[in-house]
Amino acid sequence: MLKIIKNRLDQGYRTSSYPKQPIALYERFRGRPQINRQCDPALIRQCAEACPQEAIDAASGAIDLGRCTFCGLCEMQSQGKFVQFSQNFELGVATRADLITDGSYADLAGHAKQHFKKLFGRSLQLRQVSAAGCNACEADTNVLNTPFFDLSRFGIDFVASPRHADGIHVTGPISRNMKAALLTTYEAVPSPKVVIASGACSISGGPFYGSDEIVGDLNELLPVDLYIPGCPPHPLTTLHALLTFFK
Repeated sequence: MLKIIKNRLDQGYRTSSYPKQPIALYERFRGRPQINRQCDPALIRQCAEACPQEAIDAASGAIDLGRCTFCGLCEMQSQGKFVQFSQNFELGVATRADLITDGSYADLAGHAKQHFKKLFGRSLQLRQVSAAGCNACEADTNVLNTPFFDLSRFGIDFVASPRHADGIHVTGPISRNMKAALLTTYEAVPSPKVVIASGACSISGGPFYGSDEIVGDLNELLPVDLYIPGCPPHPLTTLHALLTFFK
């Protein structure tokens, strides 16, 4: 027992000070894209043709972050002349349209559903629903419960039963086999309730976009209140979105 106490004291305080203090991410992290609006249209078309997710509009140069998997191929294709991925992890938005960007980004803090802050600002309980995901989004969501992030210190927790939840946090492309289970879980959550689409798969289908075996867009089934893009979303992206939207 004494050894355990000594080891714990030697380890010191491990929980991140975010959001009170900024946090640095590793150099290879790809966050909010910086788009050059003056880029050569021919180069934009090349990037659009190369994009495996069809996330780039060749005509306008806009990028759909709901489809984007942040693979970085467009940045490599244009050698950074069209788009460069920054280390800004603040990607959450309140509407699907806000995910389509030409370099400008909506202010999540000024979203229309301010009453959610009053309803869930002190305590937010979420039921995680993995709708046929690859487990990457689920794994990075689970990281929020580790001592480093300590999500519960903000009054946010994931619960086992939807009847104890204030909303659902959905990951995965929503396969047809999971559609009924997802809808049943949503119906079991007491009103008022929130719906969070996390990851490219739940927002647009992600790498499975266009498949007949998936629904592909959570908003086609349920009224989504918060979108968190990424493949998978970084834990800090999710944390920032939850704190900004609800706190």
